Amino acid sequence: MSYDRRWLEESGSEDSHGRTLWALAECARKDTDPSRRRWAAALFNTALPAVEEFSSPRAWAFSLLGLDVYCTLVSGDRFANRVRRLLADRLMSLFSATESKDWVWFEDQLAYDNARLPQALIQTGLTTHTPSYVEVGLRSLRWLMSLQTTSSGYFRPVGTKSFGRLRQIPEAFDQQPVEASATISACLTAWRADNGAEWPAGAMRAFGWFLGENDLQTTLIDPDTGSCSDGLHPDRANENKGAESTLSYLLGLVEIRQFKPNTAIDRTRPASTLVRRAPSR
Repeated sequence: MSYDRRWLEESGSEDSHGRTLWALAECARKDTDPSRRRWAAALFNTALPAVEEFSSPRAWAFSLLGLDVYCTLVSGDRFANRVRRLLADRLMSLFSATESKDWVWFEDQLAYDNARLPQALIQTGLTTHTPSYVEVGLRSLRWLMSLQTTSSGYFRPVGTKSFGRLRQIPEAFDQQPVEASATISACLTAWRADNGAEWPAGAMRAFGWFLGENDLQTTLIDPDTGSCSDGLHPDRANENKGAESTLSYLLGLVEIRQFKPNTAIDRTRPASTLVRRAPSR
């Protein structure tokens, strides 16, 4: 949709459809209004069949995250459970066809929202008790985290200049908040599966990126408004503060606070040091 509220495309994207399914499932689970919960579940059901024809791995991942929620609410929905297996198996097949010794990933390139792919497999594996999904999810996320961590120990998301480059080490810039938010979610999902110290440390490192623990030592957050810059350029933070960026920060903040329910985020200390007080499981 354009600024003057005109549709710019004849139909929506697969990714936006997958994200919408995920949002509907969360609404069906968490909304305080019973009528909205019923509406969201019914609309999810209506929108789900289209997913079978999707070709985007990220759309599969977003849909899987929604299906994980929906199938927990409606465990007897055979169609939803079948689609969940179908999409997870598609990700597994992609990984099997693409993985090599030096490239432990689902595609020949890294793009946006990368961490959602392993997150979706790990979460699906946990819920369906499928160890192979969890194993591939953890392995691919561990490889991604190795690329997203600088020699100084800072989080460095895959830069947008990397998009479209086949099997190459990611470019550093431009860096986007959506990558940090996705990484927080994926690492905390991995922690529930693996319980290794690397995962909460990775989540805190990604959250620290918002607060200035990044290549430019520049905070992206306006503490007075809660807004977030649209990303990092090689020489400065982007001055725009869009909805996606702000929501990425706020969602990451919520997850970190849920992970550490009794610990306030101390902005005067490196976020990565706070992980030592993380609750054990």
